[in-house]
Amino acid sequence: MSAAWGKCYDPTGARHGIPTYPWRLAPDGLATRRQLRALGLRPGGQQIAAQAMRINRRAGSPRVAYLYRVDCALPVRPMTSRKWGALALAMLARQTCPACGVIYSYCISRRHGMCGICVDANQTCQKGS
Repeated sequence: MSAAWGKCYDPTGARHGIPTYPWRLAPDGLATRRQLRALGLRPGGQQIAAQAMRINRRAGSPRVAYLYRVDCALPVRPMTSRKWGALALAMLARQTCPACGVIYSYCISRRHGMCGICVDANQTCQKGS
């Protein structure tokens, strides 16, 4: 057993407070939030059952993924028509350039806050000044 693997293996929870397993070696019946979502489930308010840990050699700090029990998970709540409408309005706001008002088929970059044409126009105006 490697030293890194040994630091991540604590099935009783004596060292870390909750049962800890090495990355990708958690027992069956436990899943992360993303794995639950892929199954159409959500944690549903349950406590963290365990954690999967991986030692990050570059940063020195471990990476942790919390695990939840699959048998206690609840189904994902369905989207209502109001949620779909709110999501559509939010996407429309992200796709509309605030400077020229053109609606694009992609989200406007948050770095500049406007479309590429407006960014170029502003840069040429600033250089001309």
